[in-house]
Amino acid sequence: MTTKFGIVIFPSKKLQDLANSYRKRYDPHYALIPPHLTLKAFSAEDEQMKAVSETLHNIAAETNPFQLSIRKVSSFQPVNNVIYLKVNPTEELNLLHEKVNDNIIGDKPEYAFVPHITIGQKLSNDEHSDVFGSLKMDRVEHEEIVDRFHLLYQLENGSWSVYETFRLGKE
Repeated sequence: MTTKFGIVIFPSKKLQDLANSYRKRYDPHYALIPPHLTLKAFSAEDEQMKAVSETLHNIAAETNPFQLSIRKVSSFQPVNNVIYLKVNPTEELNLLHEKVNDNIIGDKPEYAFVPHITIGQKLSNDEHSDVFGSLKMDRVEHEEIVDRFHLLYQLENGSWSVYETFRLGKE
């Protein structure tokens, strides 16, 4: 059976609380998954997951914990009406994204990697301009250390659950 999987970074509770303060109003996926930064989304058969898990352990072992910093709210418009917390791209984060996408089954990403945490989506054009207009004035300053990432799977009701967690650096 094919299942949808995602490889994500969950930020600290402090940042999740900030993101959720917007998401509960502007993101219809609010109840399905906590705020996250997606490294890869893919579908796989259950029997492929042992190999995926081993590969992710190896990637995690050779990736050191790194700084995650957010300075502003941004948007993907005109491509789509997604509003997000913009994560400053760092060499470590880009390398982790690259390793995950080069070594895990599934299609290459549809878009260039723009590290972000979605706080609003599926908004009409008017809603998007109103919400983004006021949010881009907000000063967001957040820094934290990322020391793990997670492999999630999607349940039948559309919500996501952690399949496995991978700690960065040598165990």
